[in-house]
Amino acid sequence: MSNSLKNKSTVKVDNSKSSLLGVADTAIIGGGVVGCAVARRLSLAGISVVLLEKASDILDGASKGNSAILHTGFDAPEGSLELACIRSGYREYLEIRESLNLPLLKTGALVAAWTPEEEERFPEILEKARNNGIDDLRQLSRQEILVMEPDISENIRAAIAVPSEFVIDPWSAPLAYLSQAVANGGQAFFNAEVKGGEFFGNHWMLQTKRGTIKATHVINCAGLFGDLVDAEVLGQSEFTIKPRKGQFVVFDKAAGCLVRSIVLPVPSERTKGIVIFPTIFGNLAVGPTAEEQESRNDASVNQVILQALHTQAVSKIPALANIPVTATYAGIRPATEKKEYRIVEDTERNWITLGGIRSTGLTAALGLAQYVHKLLEKQGVKFKSLDRAVVPIVPNLAEHLPRDWQTSGYGEIVCHCEMVTQREIGKALTGPIPAGNLDGLKRRTRATMGRCQGFYCAARLAELTEGKFAESLDIGACHD
Repeated sequence: MSNSLKNKSTVKVDNSKSSLLGVADTAIIGGGVVGCAVARRLSLAGISVVLLEKASDILDGASKGNSAILHTGFDAPEGSLELACIRSGYREYLEIRESLNLPLLKTGALVAAWTPEEEERFPEILEKARNNGIDDLRQLSRQEILVMEPDISENIRAAIAVPSEFVIDPWSAPLAYLSQAVANGGQAFFNAEVKGGEFFGNHWMLQTKRGTIKATHVINCAGLFGDLVDAEVLGQSEFTIKPRKGQFVVFDKAAGCLVRSIVLPVPSERTKGIVIFPTIFGNLAVGPTAEEQESRNDASVNQVILQALHTQAVSKIPALANIPVTATYAGIRPATEKKEYRIVEDTERNWITLGGIRSTGLTAALGLAQYVHKLLEKQGVKFKSLDRAVVPIVPNLAEHLPRDWQTSGYGEIVCHCEMVTQREIGKALTGPIPAGNLDGLKRRTRATMGRCQGFYCAARLAELTEGKFAESLDIGACHD
């Protein structure tokens, strides 16, 4: 599961011209869901951590656009690290979610067959699930499906019920992970892109755009740029990111009552396929596509592809033809030349890279963090778990649970489409991990996510956020 880099060269940097920004036992590169989960795990294990993010807020890369499904791993590669991390991450999320105030929408999933050929693959799907330790799947007839989901197309032939697949909030979870890391002594630096580094026998001096970080160990969780970070600092990378765009269509909240389950396709070798799924925010969405591209930043959408997604959704849920589209968006997955996760361990230089973490990363993040903990133990790191760890809570954004506007004293409703209050905006701008930009504010509050997409609330948001987004944000106290 781990590889060792053979080229032991290190890119040298001139630290004499760069001030010391921070010191920690472990530096984590990348503020996506995996980086935030690793920061939490190591902080709770009693060592000092610093997270370095090149953007002005967390979740600026691959983690900001996904289908927000808590996967069971029923269709993951058998015996793989991915499966192990999905299973352990799934269990840990269920264990900690209530203490951190993380929502869960109990939807279940249906692997839907629309053709005889797809139905013929059901025995292998069921066998794979059993081999992966998921034994609560069962096959449903067309009649049973229509009782469960009366608005689904009568063209459906059969389905496999996966009762333990759920929908979660893809943005509050990593925010909670990093918040807990910081609350227990961790640090986070933004606008701090890593540009090079040098290993001095027992510690790293990482050069960032903000200054130098001294750390004994480094965990590269840079997602779409993970291979470039390895090449820049270590001198080479053992994998190459092959960006894969996934486009989504989000239907109005009126569609939320049409489908209660996650409707999955029969997966292919290349992709899990296009999914119809409820969101934690009360909408219904369809996606993602799987489009190979060169750009790691181009998250633009294509009207022809979006129309094809819309047509697919309507063919499977006919009532969607009368429901307006609220939003469209795209995410970019950090695929590589191989399907499996790309975990690279350089024990001689105290470096671990977590690469190729694709669509299952939201679920597997906590499991990957556990895996990093074990690798560091093998490298000789001494952990001492905190006796009384601080457990912060994050605000609820889920539509099916109580929201801030339902409690008096909120000031005003700033975003009427999503019922976002002035109090929520204020807390998001001043909290332990304050929003670093407008997208970060959106992910913390749901502002501008609704029908008007910010048309009516943008001016008021501009007033409330004026001067609030710091050019460079430092969170947590430095360790000497």
